[in-house]
Amino acid sequence: MAKWQNDAILDAALSYIQTNSANVVLCTAQPATFSEATTSYGSGGVALATSATVSADYAAIADGVSGRKLVVPQRQDVTVDDTGTATHVAIISGSELLYVTTCVSQMLSVGNLVTVPEWEIELRDAV
Repeated sequence: MAKWQNDAILDAALSYIQTNSANVVLCTAQPATFSEATTSYGSGGVALATSATVSADYAAIADGVSGRKLVVPQRQDVTVDDTGTATHVAIISGSELLYVTTCVSQMLSVGNLVTVPEWEIELRDAV
């Protein structure tokens, strides 16, 4: 017997990220908490780079390859706040860590600008 779930279930999870997103943050390691994303995983006690975001920045939730997806838009000309190697990108609200993924490892230097490319969060259909 096949497994199935209503798209509304996955959409609700993606909508939570979209609605509550306040910042996209670059980190030197995988954060497990809001505090780690905003302070611990920059080399000087701040995130490597932070870009403000609002729900209107995101494209509509849609079908993905194997489920439902939310496209996280490109963040261009983000000021680097600390020097270190970015290895992870986190989405945070004003008080909680919402989502974390890896990125291409890149050395960043304070005062420079960085672009975070567009990427997708995809939640899989039941299998």
